Amino acid sequence: MMAKTAIYPGSFDPMTSGHVDLIQRAVQIFDRVIVAVLRNTHKDPLFPIEDRIAMIKAVTKNIKKVEVEAFDGLVIEFAKQKQVNVLIRGIRMISDFEYEFQMALTNRRLAPGIETVFLMPSEQYSFLSSTLIKEAAALGADVSSFVPKVVEKKLKERLGR
Repeated sequence: MMAKTAIYPGSFDPMTSGHVDLIQRAVQIFDRVIVAVLRNTHKDPLFPIEDRIAMIKAVTKNIKKVEVEAFDGLVIEFAKQKQVNVLIRGIRMISDFEYEFQMALTNRRLAPGIETVFLMPSEQYSFLSSTLIKEAAALGADVSSFVPKVVEKKLKERLGR
């Protein structure tokens, strides 16, 4: 039987406990999961790509079957390069669905052989977003219950808290 690999793409700026939850769910389904960190030149990320990758590697070091890589451009091009035909996307709330559905259909039109699998996080993470975490942390909120310890530490360092 052929090993099945999936790509979980995102900016992960920063990684949240919801992201970790989805990775843990994905490795139960797939033989290998590539966490693909977008090097997005159109956004101004809080953390440089190297820091985001280092945090994800630290958080996932004990989760077998996970690899972390950076990518530029379209995720479907990265998937073709890696010879992977499954993308994982998280759906937290119904508000995510419309955008994710449009993206999945666009990707399908651009690359018919690549499928998108939607995963839902645990209920306790269904409201988390990296944007929300950054805003709360910048205003001095305790975000320790929303992010892994290594991410909490890096947020405090980066924001001078």
